[in-house]
Amino acid sequence: MVTKNIQGIDVPEIGLGTFKLIGKECEQIVKLALNLGYRHIDTAQEYKNEREIGEAIKHAHIPREELFLTTKISLLNMEADDVIKSTERSLQDLDVPYLDLLLIHWPNPDVDIEQTIEAMLSIRDQGKALNIGVSNFPMKHLKEVNDELAAPIFCNQVEYHANLGQFDLLDYAAENDLMVTAYSPLGQGKVLEEPLIKELALKYDKTPAQIALRWLIEQEQVVVIPKASNKAHLEENMDIYDFVLEDDDFYAIDELPKDQRIVTPDFAPDWDAV
Repeated sequence: MVTKNIQGIDVPEIGLGTFKLIGKECEQIVKLALNLGYRHIDTAQEYKNEREIGEAIKHAHIPREELFLTTKISLLNMEADDVIKSTERSLQDLDVPYLDLLLIHWPNPDVDIEQTIEAMLSIRDQGKALNIGVSNFPMKHLKEVNDELAAPIFCNQVEYHANLGQFDLLDYAAENDLMVTAYSPLGQGKVLEEPLIKELALKYDKTPAQIALRWLIEQEQVVVIPKASNKAHLEENMDIYDFVLEDDDFYAIDELPKDQRIVTPDFAPDWDAV
C-alpha cells in the first residue's frame, strides 16, 4: 500500500469511504477491502455503520497497527461531554482501543469550537485518538482552529474532485504539513462523464475513475477515500500505480471548471469564508 507521510505518519493514499454503506453490506465490503489490501478505512458517527466496520476488522484478522482508521464526531455531539461520550461509543462499536484520526464532521456555530478541541485533546492524551482534525472546514474555520487556537490539526477532510477546486486549502496544507482527505473524489460519478477524463482514460488505457483518482494522489498532501460497493470497483480504485499523468494532462485537469460542489446540506458552512 502506497502511503503519504504527514507530520511523520504514513497514511495509505487510497482508503475506503463508507458513507451510505450499512448493515451486512457494509461489513462484507469492508472485509473484502481489507482482504484486497486496503488499510485505510473512513467512517463517521452519522453513518451508523461503526459496529459493522468493527465486525469486518475483527474477522479480517488485520493487526490493528497496520490500519489507519478514521471516524468523525457528529454535528450534534460537539459539546465537550458529548465529544468524550460519543467517541467512547465509537471505540466500543468499532471494537478498537484507539483511532488513528478523530475528526469534527462539520462546523457547528452553536458550540464553542475551543471546548470541542479541548475534549478531543483529552481523548488524544489518553491514547484513544492518535491524531485530531476537522472535516468540511472552509479556510476561515480551519485557520481559526489551526492558527488562532494552535490546535494540532492533522487533517481537513473535504469534497475534492476534478470538478471542484481546493487550491487555497492545498497551499495551506503544504505550508502546514496537513493532510487533505478527498471525499467524493469521483464527484459521485459526475467526474466520470467529463469529456477530458474520458479522453485521457482512452489515452492511458485506464478507466475514467482511475484517471480522476490518479490526478488527486499526484498532489502533495492529498489522500482519497472513494466509496466502492463491489469487488471490481475496489480493485479498480487501487490499480492506479502503473502509470503517471503527463504534465500537460495533469494541468489540463487542473484547468477544468472547479465549481461543481455536490455535498451541500442545509447546515453547511459558507464555503467561501476565508
